[in-house]
Amino acid sequence: MVGSKSLLNEVELSLIYHEVFTKLGLTGYELRINHRKILAALAEVCGGADKMTDITIAIDKLDKIGIDKVKEELLQRGLSSEQTEIIEKYLSISGSNQEKIEQVKTLLGNIEPGKKGLEEIEFLHNKLQALDNKLFFDPTLARGLNYYTGVIFEAKAPAEVKMGSIGGGGRYDDLAGFWCTQYSGVGISFSVDRIYDVMEELKLFPADVHIGTQVLFFNLGADESAKAFDLAQELRQRGIHCELFHENSKFDKQFKYAEKKNIPYVVIIGNNELLAGTCNIKNIITGHQQTISQNELYNFIQQ
Repeated sequence: MVGSKSLLNEVELSLIYHEVFTKLGLTGYELRINHRKILAALAEVCGGADKMTDITIAIDKLDKIGIDKVKEELLQRGLSSEQTEIIEKYLSISGSNQEKIEQVKTLLGNIEPGKKGLEEIEFLHNKLQALDNKLFFDPTLARGLNYYTGVIFEAKAPAEVKMGSIGGGGRYDDLAGFWCTQYSGVGISFSVDRIYDVMEELKLFPADVHIGTQVLFFNLGADESAKAFDLAQELRQRGIHCELFHENSKFDKQFKYAEKKNIPYVVIIGNNELLAGTCNIKNIITGHQQTISQNELYNFIQQ
């Protein structure tokens, strides 16, 4: 969404995540939220705005390297031991969403950016009660991209799958200013490849979703494949999903390809069929094969 600063946009995006993941069967997902102004307040306590990048980059590695390594990195980035202790205290915040909000208030609530960020987190928490077992305020969530200015999101895969993030996003009020007049913006993304892997591992795909191609034309030579290609284009224009095998190969290899991809029909056009204007069509599922006119191909498949 571009051009609106309303937090209702963040509410809508959260509900989009919920609807999509629920429909995909990923009911064990988690939606984690934080606010860049809360992190800015932490940076202010620890030496000023110029420490923001150092702090967020280090915090963003917490899950991968652990608190001790994060502290080492912070010290290497020039923070003092006292400042590092404040960050460690911040990173140790735990409990329910409301308990974590109260703990952050105690630590950072008297600093203006922190106060503003907490107000917006509380707004989302109150508006998204329907997601109370999915929505988590996570003060450790940093997302190392510096263009975020407000609420940040990270969608986590169900715990039984070791995948981590399957989506993310947030508010970026100044991003459009790189190219044009500054407009407020907020958005989310879905990590499609990761979502696919999670659904594969959890066996959530319906059996019929893997049937993409309906007809495979065998490739039996230059002239034969040229005719097959023309017929494939005709079928595609009429809504039939089909493809031509990518090379002139043995029958066995092409049959195995069709079986592996669950393609229900194969069409075979050899030299005799090319001259006669016919084709052999075989139903891979039933094993039934017959010869028909090339002009009858569409009607036969539609039966």
